[in-house]
Amino acid sequence: MVQHEACWGESTKLSSAPLFLLVGLSVVIPYIGAAVVTIPVAMIGLFASGWGSLFIWVMLAYGVIQALDGKVLVPILFSEVNNLHPAAIIVAVLFFGGISGLWGVFFAIPLATMLKPVFAAWPVKETAPPAIEE
Repeated sequence: MVQHEACWGESTKLSSAPLFLLVGLSVVIPYIGAAVVTIPVAMIGLFASGWGSLFIWVMLAYGVIQALDGKVLVPILFSEVNNLHPAAIIVAVLFFGGISGLWGVFFAIPLATMLKPVFAAWPVKETAPPAIEE
């Protein structure tokens, strides 16, 4: 907190609280949430510190953290909660997002969770193994 107060002053503690909430809620909508929330974060950071090396380093760190969060951490956590493989979650987000846009991205994980037991219960026609001739 010392660095934060030294750079932008005491008044930014309360004014940045809505940004903390927005960044936290951006996880609800994978990929798009982080991109939408980055705009107000960048604008407030730019107005607070100006265009300089501090702003560039903070935005670079924010981008790396958001990328790791969206591409690594969220699929792993959601896979444990929903009992799906992390790659299945990423494929579901890409597939349903491609079909239905923003709403597909928003509902991709619940739809993938719903489809997993359907595919698991789907009857599979088993064929007899070929006879071995002696």
